[in-house]
Amino acid sequence: MADVNVHLALCQRLLDADAEPVTSHPGHAGTRVLRASTATHGDVVVKIHRGLERHHQEVHAYRAWVPALGDRAPRLLATTDDPPAIVITAVAGVPLAERQLGREAEQSAYRQAGRLLKTLHAAGPPRLEPDWTAWLADRAEYWIHQAGDRITAARRAEVRAHMRALRDLAPLPARPCHLDFMPRNMIYDDGEVRLIDFEHTRYDLPARDLVRLATRVWPHRPDLCGSFLDTYGQLSAVDDLVLEHCARLDILTNLVRRTAAHPPLAEVRLD
Repeated sequence: MADVNVHLALCQRLLDADAEPVTSHPGHAGTRVLRASTATHGDVVVKIHRGLERHHQEVHAYRAWVPALGDRAPRLLATTDDPPAIVITAVAGVPLAERQLGREAEQSAYRQAGRLLKTLHAAGPPRLEPDWTAWLADRAEYWIHQAGDRITAARRAEVRAHMRALRDLAPLPARPCHLDFMPRNMIYDDGEVRLIDFEHTRYDLPARDLVRLATRVWPHRPDLCGSFLDTYGQLSAVDDLVLEHCARLDILTNLVRRTAAHPPLAEVRLD
């Protein structure tokens, strides 16, 4: 109840003094979320971030890149740094991960998802600096250290070999990326897909947005891969290599997150 009261007080202070709670639930990775009703904006979502870094990242994304998605994403209504929180418009529907759809409806959803990600990636100009292959290789060393003896020497060598191969591909253009592009963040309602949760969004290698789909979803459903690429566009040979190399990094980070607590990441670049 205390969480609800804090979120509601924020909404009333920032947006509508007469706002009323609708439902509350834990957000992803330590965030807290309240859905509230307002007279002016209808239902809204109040989200308190776990720290200023993710807060600033999501605010920047909503201001710089998310507007390119139009009505297929929430709009930022209010923000505060104390506590680090945002108020956004609520979108109707439930996560695609929680829907049981027929094959054609699911393929349509993935075609829409491909179009949304293509639009997000084009929302800012490509950048060759800084060198994101080098940055990712550095992050891999961080995660290798965090993994400690939970991975073998052979696995450490494998990850490092893939990171060296990734660096050999440089220079590679970076674009605005979602970086948690999974069915849980694709909201499905009456045949339409919308994208949410932009707290990880920043410049990065576009193919990284496809790693989790390529390793966790598409191996079992190649038809969904085809539907997605129908609108996103076919991947280049370099994209395929980035996927291959970054998949090892994703496996490593997932292992560490599942098996032990770890210190917060160093601050990432926002623009």
